[in-house]
Amino acid sequence: MSNITVVLVHGAFAESASWSGVISVLQEAGVAVIATPNPLRSVVTDAENVRSAVASLGTPVLLVGHSYGGSVITQAAAGDEHVKGLVYVSAFAPDHGETALELTGQFPGSTLGDRVRPYPLGDGTNDLVVDRELYPDQFAADVPLDLARVSAITQRPIRDAALGEPLAAETPAWRTLPSWFVFGTGDKNIPVEALTFMADRAGSRRTHVIDGALHSSMVSHPDAVATLILEALDHLA
Repeated sequence: MSNITVVLVHGAFAESASWSGVISVLQEAGVAVIATPNPLRSVVTDAENVRSAVASLGTPVLLVGHSYGGSVITQAAAGDEHVKGLVYVSAFAPDHGETALELTGQFPGSTLGDRVRPYPLGDGTNDLVVDRELYPDQFAADVPLDLARVSAITQRPIRDAALGEPLAAETPAWRTLPSWFVFGTGDKNIPVEALTFMADRAGSRRTHVIDGALHSSMVSHPDAVATLILEALDHLA
C-alpha cells in the first residue's frame, strides 16, 4: 500500500471503537490507520486536536470523518499540507459559515431532534446525548440489537454549541482536496437529501449510497466503508 496514513474521526454520540470493523479491514489490506479521539466540544478546537494528531504522524494523511466528524475534518484539513484527501461517512461537509444544525434543517427527514436529551454544563451550554432507549432505532437499527445497546451506553456527548458553530475555514478543505462520500438511504440523523447535496457540491470523486443503511454506516457496513477508503488511497497513491 501507499505511505498514506488513514486517520479516522468519529462524530457526535459515538466514539473511536465505532471504527473497529473498518479498522480490521484496512489492517488486513496493509493500511496504516489510527482512530483519533474527538472531544466534541467545538469545531475549531476539535479540529486542532486532529491537526495535532496528523502532524505527529510524519506521513501524508487521508482524513475520514463520520457525522459531525465531517465538519471537524473539513476544518482541520484546510491549509494542512499533510492531508491529501477526505472521506465523508454519513457526514457533514459544511461550507464557510455553515453549521451542522443548519445543514440538517435545510432538508426534511431528520428525527434526531426529538430524541436528544440535554444536560446543563453550568456555562449556559448543554451536553447532548441521544436517549439511550431510543438510540438503537435512531442510529443503528441495521446492526445487532445488543451492539446497538452498547453503543447507546458508550456514546460520547456533544456540546450543543458545537453543532451550532459555523465553519471557520474561509476555504473548506473539500474545495481544494479530492473527496469521497458514503452514506445510507435509511439515515434518520442527517437527511439523505442533505448528504446528497453536500456530496454533489463537493464534487465527490465517488458517492457510494448503501441501500437501507442508517447513520452508523461504518458499524453496519464496515466493508463498504473500508472499500471506499481503499479506493481513495489507490487514487492518491
